[in-house]
Amino acid sequence: MSVKKSVSVLGLGSMGTALADALLMAGYRVTVWNRTPGRADGLVERGAHRAGSVSEAVAAGEVVIVCILDYADVGALLEQGGRTALKGRVVVNVTNGSPEEARAMAERVTALGAEYLDGGIMAVPEMIARPEAFVLYSGSCEAFETHRGVLDAFARSVYLGADPGLAPLNDLALLSGMYGMFGGFLHAAALVRSAGAPVAEFTSSLLAPWLRAMSGGLPEMAAQIDSGDYSVTGSPLAMQVSHDSIGDVSRAQGVSPELFAPLFALMKRRVADGHGAEGIAGVVELMHKHSAR
Repeated sequence: MSVKKSVSVLGLGSMGTALADALLMAGYRVTVWNRTPGRADGLVERGAHRAGSVSEAVAAGEVVIVCILDYADVGALLEQGGRTALKGRVVVNVTNGSPEEARAMAERVTALGAEYLDGGIMAVPEMIARPEAFVLYSGSCEAFETHRGVLDAFARSVYLGADPGLAPLNDLALLSGMYGMFGGFLHAAALVRSAGAPVAEFTSSLLAPWLRAMSGGLPEMAAQIDSGDYSVTGSPLAMQVSHDSIGDVSRAQGVSPELFAPLFALMKRRVADGHGAEGIAGVVELMHKHSAR
């Protein structure tokens, strides 16, 4: 019977607490630390060990999970543990940040003698350890493979590559897609409410099925972006921007069009640049010019 690894969790906000709970449920030996010691009380009652200091927490875990507010504090926190304590350990940093911050942190952590993985948690705390959650990882492949069991206690683990910046970049890209969907929903909801209709019924019976159907076209659009061929047989951009119907009706209904207006402006620019016969995927060229083509 194998002995479960020891794991330390630094930072016990809502997400850090959820991660520590998932580890306890999976049978790992869990040590926890938080600046405010009282945040650990519930976890200690459920079987975790409370560390009195960062160095004690780091020394106790083969794997050290860092889940705090921002990168500015991560390096200083780990350095409190000391080079001796960190040597030979794996640091998994699931703090939100940028690709450049992740790369700089990887250099800083490896200089302290530890291996580094950066993580992007694609879930809210309530989703941890549930099938729909997943976590993006980038950095040391060896560390990922060796400690995959620990990481899988949180959610489905997705390894993106050795560049530590890949996890935060993909995290932010996924969030961008999510907020775009939310923006479309809010505009749609405002339009429906302006007519005095119930938003909940509209959403469940019409909008959600429509968005599910439209999302099926995303892989084809993605292939167009990869190839640079934006030709379409139906719904060319020139037709889509021939009238600002959404903006006009929104204003007439007393609804602000400001969530939709930036996309419509880009679509019009693409047509003005001579690409009216293409599909909407070509708008990406106004946001990022692919120099490899």
